[in-house]
Amino acid sequence: MTKTSLLVSLPAAFAAIALACVAGPAAAQFKERNIRVSNGVSKEHPMGNGLSAMGACTLAKSGGKLKIQPYWDGALGNDLTATQSVRTGSLDMVLTSTAPLTGIVPALGVFDLPFLFNDEKEADQVLDGKAGTWFSDKLPAVGVINLAWWENGFRYTTNSRRPITKVEDFQGVKMRVMQNTIFIDTFKELGSNAVPLAFSEVYSALETKTVDGQENPYNNIENMKFYEVQKYLTLTKHAYSPTLVLFSKKIWDTLSPAEQGVLKECAIVGQAEQRKVNREKSDLSLANLKAAGMQVNEISPEETARLRDKLKVIYERNAASIGQEALDLVLGDLKRIRGS
Repeated sequence: MTKTSLLVSLPAAFAAIALACVAGPAAAQFKERNIRVSNGVSKEHPMGNGLSAMGACTLAKSGGKLKIQPYWDGALGNDLTATQSVRTGSLDMVLTSTAPLTGIVPALGVFDLPFLFNDEKEADQVLDGKAGTWFSDKLPAVGVINLAWWENGFRYTTNSRRPITKVEDFQGVKMRVMQNTIFIDTFKELGSNAVPLAFSEVYSALETKTVDGQENPYNNIENMKFYEVQKYLTLTKHAYSPTLVLFSKKIWDTLSPAEQGVLKECAIVGQAEQRKVNREKSDLSLANLKAAGMQVNEISPEETARLRDKLKVIYERNAASIGQEALDLVLGDLKRIRGS
């Protein structure tokens, strides 16, 4: 080798050594991991879009080592059992609404209160702000880490007995509700026979007339084909369901800071996609439900006001279990957002 070629090759060699020194420790921060995620809906649901976006992000940022592996239709258990598996460390992740968690963290019950949010913008501002952080900070103590707030969305009622256009129409209707005291309390207050059931059991309960009706977002109603066993859809918009992206704290504590950072960052990437698709598909789902033969009933502003007024007692009745701090935080945020 000539002196000139040696001089030319030395910078390239030093650059290669430098890159190796950087890449080595960086690569060592990621291990091959298959992250199993439980979900109660099918892969066609917007949750699937969110997990696809999150999974693509984790693969890209970890050099292909962090792989998101979704399980659909409650294959790993309903929300309650899957959440317990995450808490014990036998499962990595679960996507669940807040409602099944109120027995573990009662403060989360604030999000089950009827007519809490007027629209998605309000929900985003509360959940992505200091209130959302406050609730997330409570979760490590019960064995889970909340990576991000996604959504199920606004909820509406369906039934097979009659159109519901006024408060009195709820009387005597057997309504499946989530396994949550506030939802049970809400529909009892409306005069319904509230029946708590896991989401995976709802279709068969509707089909066999074990219950007359249920309440869910449009996407869930379409996705689970409830229109096959339900005739009437009422646009109550009576509650908004956030979704938590929960990771097992036991497993989380074994991850490197780089792995933890990628999971949090990519859960936010998934959040953006999931919310966007959920909202885009919501109107389409409503149109599809009409096309499938469901009779859609509006609630007049006057009847909505009557519903809100009748359900104010739910706030008072559950204030002690939720806790004043949680109520003040969320209701104070909403007052500020609404400028009232």
